[in-house]
Amino acid sequence: MDLYEYQARDLFEAHGVPVLAGIVAQTPEEAKAAAEKIGGVVVVKAQVKVGGRGKAGGVKLAKSADEAQQHAEAILGMDIKGHTVHRVMIAQGADIADEYYFSILLDRANRDYLVMCSKEGGVEIEQLAEERPEALARVNVDPNTGIDEAKGKEIAENAGFPAEQHDQLAHAFVQLWTVFSKEDATLVEVNPLVKTGDGQIIALDGKVTIDENAGFRQPGHSELVDEQTEDPLEAKAKANDLNYVKLDGQVGIIGNGAGLVMSTLDVVAYAGEAHGGVKPANFLDIGGGASAEVMANGLDVILGDEQVESVFVNVFGGITSCDAVANGIVKALEILGDSASKPLVVRLDGNNVEEGRRILQAANHPLVTTADTMDAGADKAAELAHSARTDK
Repeated sequence: MDLYEYQARDLFEAHGVPVLAGIVAQTPEEAKAAAEKIGGVVVVKAQVKVGGRGKAGGVKLAKSADEAQQHAEAILGMDIKGHTVHRVMIAQGADIADEYYFSILLDRANRDYLVMCSKEGGVEIEQLAEERPEALARVNVDPNTGIDEAKGKEIAENAGFPAEQHDQLAHAFVQLWTVFSKEDATLVEVNPLVKTGDGQIIALDGKVTIDENAGFRQPGHSELVDEQTEDPLEAKAKANDLNYVKLDGQVGIIGNGAGLVMSTLDVVAYAGEAHGGVKPANFLDIGGGASAEVMANGLDVILGDEQVESVFVNVFGGITSCDAVANGIVKALEILGDSASKPLVVRLDGNNVEEGRRILQAANHPLVTTADTMDAGADKAAELAHSARTDK
């Protein structure tokens, strides 16, 4: 889960990372009150989970509380790359002498963590990495040892900072590592990490992504969910412990296992090219179990998406055999009743597949079409979605 800047700032402060004052506001009046409380020059910053706020006019300097109120009035409700601004953060102004870049992220390829650091912050790091890769230091971090003072100094040295700054920077890097490790994050990014006119190191703008799989040991993370902007279908899926991501397409997808579901998305997208360009509508992995309840919950989520015109159920029977999956589908359709109104294409393979197919054929449900292969199932689901869309 990606956090808003103000949430990242609060986590930084909780773990001792030096930050400036920041107060979140949802109305222009709250923004004015926050500016009055902080005092002096402030920055009004749109809170959206997307980059490019400044270029879109979502970050404004205010020299008075009245000016902060005016900027908040203009920014609140703004659309930035498809994200509506519901909150602004009133941030204390900073006397910036230098801007740096620092991030810690999960490096899946090397099965460790990667730190990226540069003396040139405040710019789009992708652009810097492409145009001047030598200006971006990359240092691998052993998960078992993390970042201590020695590792922090190594990072500062690799990034080309002068020796007299190593101790101070290393201390900030250790604190940011504490955020990363204690909060079960997969990304902690500060851009810019600044040196102020009086020589302090401050995290001026933070980005944090936390691992939702660690929620069982991070009960406080549930409070970070923004229900105002969370997709209602994704919220319903999460409540039913389903691994679901909404996409912009017309063919609903249900599979068991992330790898199989990803392959199904690709096959449906390819098949859709021959049927009016229809695309997958979601990623939904029901995992190893396919009971009637799990299948009903999955179908309920997918059928609640108004864009969905057909559903492709693609299951490989392993621990859960195909006959159990077939029974789950039949019973799920009984549970859903009239709310199940869109065609389903079902492809089963693997453990006890013949019995699973026999169960579906015997049920003879008018919404269900069976397919022997993944390609055939994807093509049929795409065809049905295109026909339904054309008939409207």
